[in-house]
Amino acid sequence: MPRLARPLPVATTLTVRHEHPTRGAAGRERLAPERQRFYWRMLMPALAVLFAVTVAPTLFLLVTSLTPLDLTKPETTADFRAPLRNFALLLEDRRFLNSLWVQAKLSFWTVSLQLLIGLGFALLLHMRSTLLQALRTVFLIPMVLPPIVVAIIWKVIYTPDISPFHWAIQAIGFNMPALITHADWALTAIIIADTWEWFPFTMLMILAALQMMPEEHVDAARVDGANAWQLTWFVTLPYLRGVLLVAGLFRLIDSIKAFPLIYILTDGGPGSLTEVTNYYGFIQAFNFSFIGYSSAITVVLVTFTVLLSWLTLRLVGWGRYVE
Repeated sequence: MPRLARPLPVATTLTVRHEHPTRGAAGRERLAPERQRFYWRMLMPALAVLFAVTVAPTLFLLVTSLTPLDLTKPETTADFRAPLRNFALLLEDRRFLNSLWVQAKLSFWTVSLQLLIGLGFALLLHMRSTLLQALRTVFLIPMVLPPIVVAIIWKVIYTPDISPFHWAIQAIGFNMPALITHADWALTAIIIADTWEWFPFTMLMILAALQMMPEEHVDAARVDGANAWQLTWFVTLPYLRGVLLVAGLFRLIDSIKAFPLIYILTDGGPGSLTEVTNYYGFIQAFNFSFIGYSSAITVVLVTFTVLLSWLTLRLVGWGRYVE
């Protein structure tokens, strides 16, 4: 019986890896502090600008709200003897309380109308139509115009002597009063102008969400026999609840900052019927030089906005839409 040959031993080689001194665990530990210092040096210019334009004015606003600062009385700059006096006066200021009510009406109607009209146009533009797709850019024109330009456009529309709209109404035998000077229509005129300017914002957000909606849900509902109304109510709207919430919050915050339309169209009038809280704070600061009192108004307005946004998120169950 022949003797079997032994298998040759497999040659093994040991490869020694020489790590770079700046690589590996030890190298990374040495470089970590240097990398962090480099990152901070790069971030410092941006942080300095951010502090100058946001944090510093906010701190100045908070400090000033605790003083009776009056530009005609320099000695009131650092008067902290009664830090809550401005806030106590706000509770007795009927004009301030009226401005809160006007602001509530303006915000409610503008946000509601912008969401409804934006949703309607978004559903319309989502249809497979070449004409409607070509009109998308036209609907965005009001939003991209400067707010002061929008205010001037509506100033012309609301002025009877030069308004084509009033001429058309008179041509068919009707008389329309000057809306921005009429006690019953002044706030409505601002609501119409603000809705026209900003409904494309909500339309754009909703349209983007519609284009990302999975087709499987729509196809399954159609297979089950759902008509167009049932598709919209039971499939599309539940899918859009999150984006409607976000768009509503954005428009709510922006509605509280309403200024150009009121400044150009009504100047807070007639009387104080269109004088929102933001505009009332402007009057106190720049018409009467009461900087401390105006700062207190702004602090209350910002606090109210934050609390209202938080409450809205809690009531609608924000957690369900961010999971």
